Amino acid sequence: MKPFPIRTMLLPAAAVVATLIGWQAVAEPNRTTFPENIDQLVHYTTVKRGNVTEHMLTTPEAIAAVKNGQPIPNGTHFVLVDYRDGEVFRYFVMEKGEGWGAEYPEDRRTGDWQFQWFKPDRSINMAENTARCQSCHQGRSDSEFLFTYDRIPGFDGTMID
Repeated sequence: MKPFPIRTMLLPAAAVVATLIGWQAVAEPNRTTFPENIDQLVHYTTVKRGNVTEHMLTTPEAIAAVKNGQPIPNGTHFVLVDYRDGEVFRYFVMEKGEGWGAEYPEDRRTGDWQFQWFKPDRSINMAENTARCQSCHQGRSDSEFLFTYDRIPGFDGTMID
């Protein structure tokens, strides 16, 4: 009989210890998807924070809705492309869907927007905390929960820096 490999026992043991002391993954599954048409989204503004450059993208329909004082349509994606040292570090995606806000307690709602972080390979990054995103964006209820909402009306096809 072969001896049972010690590393085979370590993973389940680590899971039990993590459960007992309260470690947990900070991301949560939700309906937010990575947009299939990211190459067709409009780069309407860039935000720079130290060594981080964030390109903000969305659909032409969302830009038109904001400019016309209309609600942003369901199915819209807003994408923040986070660059570090000239490379994509991660993506932050907001997606709006009919009734999606009802899936959260009142104190976590951001209208019908849901949020997700994605790795450079566009897979979900379960190490990121989406509840933190909701918490920050809640204070922007007067601007569709967007921090760059006020830049959209001035967008004329040339990216606003």
